[in-house]
Amino acid sequence: MKKLLVPVIAGSFLLLAGCGEKTQVTVYKQGQYQGKPDTRPWDNAQFKNDRAAWEKAIKARTDNQNEYARVSGN
Repeated sequence: MKKLLVPVIAGSFLLLAGCGEKTQVTVYKQGQYQGKPDTRPWDNAQFKNDRAAWEKAIKARTDNQNEYARVSGN
């Protein structure tokens, strides 16, 4: 009986530990988003705010992930 009681008590503590509720930080107030502002993906030092260079890099990355193009040598 004692051997069964210890795992049952330990299991019940584990189940109850998952039932807690964490407080949430509110980042939205009256129609205004209070979080980090979004930026365009090409607005950084790597692409120097050049959208065409960013699109070219994305296309090259996509082409390198295409197994059919890599195997056939296109």
